[in-house]
Amino acid sequence: MLVAISAASVLLVNKAREDSAWVVHTIEVENQTNALLLESRRAESSARGYLLTSGAEFLKQYQEASAAIPSELDKLESLTADNSSQQANLGRLRDTIKAHLGQVAREIDAIKRGDTAGAAALLRTAATADTAETIQKLAEAMLAEENRLFIERSTNADRTQRLSSTVTIAGSSLVVAFAGLSIVLLRRSAQARDAAEAALRDANLNLEATVDERTADLREANDEIQRFAYIVSHDLRSPLVNIMGFTSELEELRRDIFKRLAALGSGAAGSPERVTSGDAKPVLEGEDQSLAQDFAEALGFIKSSIGKMDRLISAILSLTREGRRQFEPVPIDMRQLIENIVTTLAHQAAEAEAGIEIGNLPNLISDRLALEQIFSNLIDNAIKYLKPGVPGVISVKGRTKLGFAIFEVADNGRGIDPKDHQRIFDLFRRAGTQDKPGQGIGLAHVRALVRRLGGTMSVSSELNQGSAFTITLPLHWTTSNRNRDA
Repeated sequence: MLVAISAASVLLVNKAREDSAWVVHTIEVENQTNALLLESRRAESSARGYLLTSGAEFLKQYQEASAAIPSELDKLESLTADNSSQQANLGRLRDTIKAHLGQVAREIDAIKRGDTAGAAALLRTAATADTAETIQKLAEAMLAEENRLFIERSTNADRTQRLSSTVTIAGSSLVVAFAGLSIVLLRRSAQARDAAEAALRDANLNLEATVDERTADLREANDEIQRFAYIVSHDLRSPLVNIMGFTSELEELRRDIFKRLAALGSGAAGSPERVTSGDAKPVLEGEDQSLAQDFAEALGFIKSSIGKMDRLISAILSLTREGRRQFEPVPIDMRQLIENIVTTLAHQAAEAEAGIEIGNLPNLISDRLALEQIFSNLIDNAIKYLKPGVPGVISVKGRTKLGFAIFEVADNGRGIDPKDHQRIFDLFRRAGTQDKPGQGIGLAHVRALVRRLGGTMSVSSELNQGSAFTITLPLHWTTSNRNRDA
């Protein structure tokens, strides 16, 4: 609004200046017309005086006036160039004045020659033509036109001036109103800001205590979970050991039981020579043989389940011990660390016909053991899940960005279905064909370690298109950023 009003004010001021200039122009035309008329009358009166007295002073005045008239006509023509009607009147006036001056000049020449009768005859002819009166009428017509224009232009100038004043006053009023409104809004904003700052100060006073309290609660809950997992795992191992022991005893009893069954069967058949002696395997037939096979198969399943349970309990205990371990940040040459891991896994890589490429790797200040576990697990998985019959290509590379190191472990293996991308990070959960040994804790453990190191982990993969695990870690990890919250 202020811009519009300012623009309007500028336009109106310019218009008022232009209208005033036209008023002044009209006055100049009127003054110039009067000046021309004055010179014409001066020439007329001087010529009459010379004709009556033959005085030299009158002749001189006439000559001066008649010499000034052409320049006055030219000035008037220049001033009225914008008005066609005035140009027409001026043309007629110029011709009339020229004719009149020519008449007067002939009269003066007659007087100079002493031809008084001739001069009188010329005066009678001039009186009949009445050019002086014609000049007067034409000048009055021009003055009347300029007077009309003066009234019209003065009215326009006054109207523009009033409108400009109105707009200026309105703009000034709006400026004052906006200034008052701005003051009110600024005061209200200042009050709101002061209230917010006060609330922020109060919140900051309680924030540290609240954070400490919640951190302590989280630490206590985490410790409780760690203790619970350790106790449960430890308590589960005791009955598992008993089951393993009784299973072994049951297997020993199986030999004796089926040996006796074989002996009884042989005795009933009257063929004692079929019964073996010592530790030789008894010879069973028919239903006894089938029963022995079912019994052996059941024991095999029990042993397999016991072994799996034992491995899971061991993994849980390992996770709880790892969770309680305090990280120690040290400078780490990442290329050397990865090369050591590749050397350790060289035999598996050779069996899988896989090549491992190591690119540029930024160095870190972090926990060495955690990094070894992270990259050992990822590279081992990459070797384990390559596509059979296809030469494996595994790459490890890294870069830095905004104080973080970004590592990528990629392979051309069997890949992971996108719907299982989250599943593979869950504890004891696995995806795809389960044809490789494992308990489903590797990637869950890796992600937990990455989070404890203050980083993030993601996967990009498609079935049969390979996988790429991306890990983002701080270049300089300290014990204050994640170790306490683990």
